[in-house]
Amino acid sequence: MLRLRDLREDNDLTQQQCAKIANISKNSYIRYENEERATPHTVIAEFSKYYNVSSDYILGLIDTPKKLYK
Repeated sequence: MLRLRDLREDNDLTQQQCAKIANISKNSYIRYENEERATPHTVIAEFSKYYNVSSDYILGLIDTPKKLYK
């Protein structure tokens, strides 16, 4: 998911840090980020909360990140 990479880089995080946020292995995170595997909804939900954006934004369904919390 290209949005995962963009969000990670925008927040100056490493792939290892992102894997820890989602409670997954670094290799799994890399596969999701490189679109080698489908990203489970639970992982998308974790990043949605962490980055405070809608899951639709992460999935690429909308182009403007909507904040979940003000």
